[in-house]
Amino acid sequence: MALLRSIATVGGYTMISRLLGFTRDILIAATLGAGPVADAFFVAFKLPNFFRRLFAEGAFNAAFVPLFTRQMSEGGRDAARAFTEEVLSVFVVTLLFFVTALQVAMPWVMYGFAPGFADDPYRFGLAVELAQVTFPYLLFISLVSQLGGVLNSLGRFAAAAATPIILNLCLIGAILGLSPFLETPGHALAWGVAVAGAAQFIWLMVACHRAEFRLRLLRPRLTPRVKRLLFLMLPGVIGAGVVQINLLIDVVISSLLPSGSVSFLYYADRINQLPLGVIGVAVGTALLPLLSRQLRAGDDAAATASTNRALEFALLLTLPGAIALMVMPDLIVSVLFERGAFGVAETAATSAALAAYALGLPAYVLIKVLAPGFFAREDTATPVKVAAFCVAINLFLNLALMGPLLHVGIALATAISAWINAGLLAWLLVRRGHFVADARLRRAIPRILLASAAMGGALWFAQDVLSGIADADAARAAVVLAVLVALGLVVFAAAAVGFGAARLADIKRLLDRSSG
Repeated sequence: MALLRSIATVGGYTMISRLLGFTRDILIAATLGAGPVADAFFVAFKLPNFFRRLFAEGAFNAAFVPLFTRQMSEGGRDAARAFTEEVLSVFVVTLLFFVTALQVAMPWVMYGFAPGFADDPYRFGLAVELAQVTFPYLLFISLVSQLGGVLNSLGRFAAAAATPIILNLCLIGAILGLSPFLETPGHALAWGVAVAGAAQFIWLMVACHRAEFRLRLLRPRLTPRVKRLLFLMLPGVIGAGVVQINLLIDVVISSLLPSGSVSFLYYADRINQLPLGVIGVAVGTALLPLLSRQLRAGDDAAATASTNRALEFALLLTLPGAIALMVMPDLIVSVLFERGAFGVAETAATSAALAAYALGLPAYVLIKVLAPGFFAREDTATPVKVAAFCVAINLFLNLALMGPLLHVGIALATAISAWINAGLLAWLLVRRGHFVADARLRRAIPRILLASAAMGGALWFAQDVLSGIADADAARAAVVLAVLVALGLVVFAAAAVGFGAARLADIKRLLDRSSG
């Protein structure tokens, strides 16, 4: 149950962060709507986050955590600390150079990142200006990723899991407190992003100090251990970041569509990110260091069992969430965002994208669960082949679907490519003998599907019955949504237990954080 307790810790803090994130996005939607300022800020915000997720959270953590675990097992904390300091020193210098270079080159970078903005001088210039403010966030948040990897490997998940809360608080404070004093609310949000990065870095430095893992900044040197890390990172840049590459393609192509398309996809993705972040990120974060330790100890059977339970747990929570998002996207979007500058038309466009994204939600989570099976074996090269194939498919589907479906086609292409990615990762693990679905997982999957379908049918019927009340006003719509969420939870829990998809004893052990 150590894995489930770790998942619960990361997932709990992530849930708090996501709820604050919804508060943030509600304020942004009401203030900016889906116009040119919103499009410019979302692109400026996505740019440093793309590189963060691609290099820092993806490839870097996939390579760093297993190597850190090896240093801990072979040389103890002193060896792990020395390795971390070597990496930190090289990381700081490299990031300073990279961030500075891209800030100077931002106008040319924007032509590649959002080429469709070039036809709108105001939107293009604003995107460049805001991106130059937000981009230093990459420096701090990349260092945060390394410090988080250290703490997670030490079994301290809470501090790193809480860092996104700081970002959301900073953005909420910026839009409420800075907007009246700056040119646009977009400028206030951009400065909020920059401040948040520094605050998150300080937070984790203090956490490392409390964990008695104090770090120094040394003269940067490419030691053999650092070279090994870079070697493992290089293919992992694509392998671990395939979802981010797909999202980058989405941004590039959506910038060519009518104004507001970038914003519709952003708002839809934010809702879709709630279960993805709480479940997928939590499972992947907790699973990688556990698999690394088990494989380092030569216990392949334990590693296989951990992967089976992670898959079972992820599907148990993800499949019903995906079906709920597909059954009632309009009600969810209208309750969360339809106010101020965000009207009925924006709700319709965003909810259509949300339903398409939700189709791929289980696949996004499966990728988070399956990828550690490669990374824990210090194999970051194999996922490159899968990633390159899936990126090509995503690009082809984007170009094929953007004409008839506009921005919804972009979301649908991302979902389809994610399923192909997850399927190929699972097939490769099975083929290499690194994963075998045990009897419990094979028994659980069809039962989880049945329970999810039962919940979806109940939600569909109840939403139809309550639609008249929901259409009356915003307050009643919020009440109806709350009732439907509660109904969905009850129906799925009852169906899951009734069909045998989940056992009450397992749920009780999961909730009992102190059980061993």
